[in-house]
Amino acid sequence: MYARVSLSPKFRPTLSRGGRRRVLMAATVLTGAVMTAGALFPSAASAAKPDAVQKSLDTLVREDRVPAALASVVDREGRTRVYTAGVGDLRTGAKVPKDGQVRAGSNTKAFTAVVVLQLVAEKKVGLDAPVDTYLPGLLRGDGIDGRHITVRQLLQHTSGLPEYVDKPAILKDPQRYFEPRELLDAALAQKAHFAPGEKWEYSNTNYLVAGLIVQKVTGRPLGEEINRRIVDRIGLRHTYFPTPGDMAIDESHPKGYHRDTADSPWREITELDPSWGWAAGAVISTNSDLNRFFSALLGGKLLPPAQLAEMRTTVPTEGAGQGVRYGLGLTSTPLSCGGVYWGHGGTIPGYFTLGGVREDGRAINIALTSIPADDATMQQAQTAVETALCR
Repeated sequence: MYARVSLSPKFRPTLSRGGRRRVLMAATVLTGAVMTAGALFPSAASAAKPDAVQKSLDTLVREDRVPAALASVVDREGRTRVYTAGVGDLRTGAKVPKDGQVRAGSNTKAFTAVVVLQLVAEKKVGLDAPVDTYLPGLLRGDGIDGRHITVRQLLQHTSGLPEYVDKPAILKDPQRYFEPRELLDAALAQKAHFAPGEKWEYSNTNYLVAGLIVQKVTGRPLGEEINRRIVDRIGLRHTYFPTPGDMAIDESHPKGYHRDTADSPWREITELDPSWGWAAGAVISTNSDLNRFFSALLGGKLLPPAQLAEMRTTVPTEGAGQGVRYGLGLTSTPLSCGGVYWGHGGTIPGYFTLGGVREDGRAINIALTSIPADDATMQQAQTAVETALCR
């Protein structure tokens, strides 16, 4: 979340977390055997030469001083390897759980966008309809008018809506609960950054409004719609949208950390109230589940062809990385070996995720247990992605 990566409704889901987990277990879809790094036909040569992805993760821990790094990689045959480096708990030195759960941050935007596009396919939402069609009078401010901002512009970050996220305030009290309207008011107190459709600028406020549209149209909490329409549908066993007030991470996970400067001590920030992330950044998942999600999405299992094509229709971005283009809750990133990969990525206090899938089925997702503090760390994470998708 935040810049380049994310509100909790008053509704409360009718399905308990335990009940949801039983449903997910029953709906499990396995996309390939999971094995630890080096378990695929080990040989003397492979034993002598560490796996390139593992080397990238080790570098992130050793040289970039990230507490822990995790990755899940899918090859062309659909086989999955999982990797870990570092420690899962700086206080106890506990191991990093293989494919542990993490806060997925702005990958949530892709989930929210899929739900909106499913509603478009059901003719319940118009992609080029103004926001006022569904939330009349909600968006009003200095240069802000919901009668002139479309649903498409929300999903593509071309609305001009200012950012609601105040990073210092969130880090000061990460366990505070926020209502969506409270966050929206913080955005509407500012001036529009530009006229709708004039340019691209990443703003979590766009997805706050998109989430409110989902709730208004369906009459159900956003989290329930994400769980019902995506998580249960494709069997993401370790993915969920937290219920209001849920500050913990359900399953085995590495702890997340934050520090204000490179020399300050690490502060554990694993438990936080994700209400300020909501439609833009609340989802909890694993690297393998994120690979399954983006693979299913690009494979046409979540959207009809017309809506998937809309999602993959991109515009150039500024400040999101060279050559990165943004669709509707989906990014395309060029690879040094040619072609692109599709995904999103996410940043939220304590966790950073990066990755995506190629057209040939290869996929990787990486999670770090701290937000990268400099360009070198970001580049090393990108190197790990390139290593998996280009070799």
